[in-house]
Amino acid sequence: MSDVGERVVAVVVDYHADHVLVSCVDSLFSNELRHVVVVENGEAGSVPPTLLERGVLVVSPGVNLGYGGGVNRGVAVAAASEFILVSNPDVVLHDGAVGALVAYLDLHPDVALVGPEIRRPDGTVYPSRRDFPNVLLAGLHAVLEPIWAKNPATARYRSTRGDGAVDWVSGACFLVRRASFEAVGGFDERYFMFAEDMALCWALREHGDLVAATSDAVVTHLEGVSRARVSRAMLIAHHRSALRFEVQTARGWRRALVPVAALVLSLRLALVLLARPRG
Repeated sequence: MSDVGERVVAVVVDYHADHVLVSCVDSLFSNELRHVVVVENGEAGSVPPTLLERGVLVVSPGVNLGYGGGVNRGVAVAAASEFILVSNPDVVLHDGAVGALVAYLDLHPDVALVGPEIRRPDGTVYPSRRDFPNVLLAGLHAVLEPIWAKNPATARYRSTRGDGAVDWVSGACFLVRRASFEAVGGFDERYFMFAEDMALCWALREHGDLVAATSDAVVTHLEGVSRARVSRAMLIAHHRSALRFEVQTARGWRRALVPVAALVLSLRLALVLLARPRG
């Protein structure tokens, strides 16, 4: 679409992704984007200087704000736009991906946020469109996955949905209407890392908007380039965020199970940390 560059601003949160970040930005420019904001959550100067020479706006908060906090800071300083494209630094958008996401929102005015099809480097599809977790399935996945990676509960928990309306999509890459994003206050910054995408989609749906996915837009995600530097800390953040989401969204009888969820997640974290070498 010829007007994509005027209607979309991209926000990328970087944490020492280096040359991978450059590939991400290259793919954004190849998708006709003109306004790209990179939030430098790592040490000052860690963003490759070549990006500055290409007109990328680099924001250096001086502290790691977490993923959601970084996106919020990027959106706050970005040029005014109808849509915001949010992307991990280790994502490469295929040609036409942004135009396809814009076209989807144009055709579906009741949808506030749409995610693309996310592929791994080997071409397989990553399960990026999912249902909100239910107590039984999430609990079985949490307990069994560290000791039995291919158990049926984990396979079901990670199963992907088709195109159209879904509960939530991965925060690795998505397009959202700026008005809707701002209406719910952006990302909930109590989530430092992980589950912030679920929480955002939950907030949008509570606001009365829909979340969707389309295979017309495709991206490749390398996965874990930034968080590999602090893997143990990220594991802790992952489990903390999962519990926060349960506390935030539990309704009715489910609230009585929050202590059980805390116990299960603590057990899972202990198992995962014991199996992972320090470093």
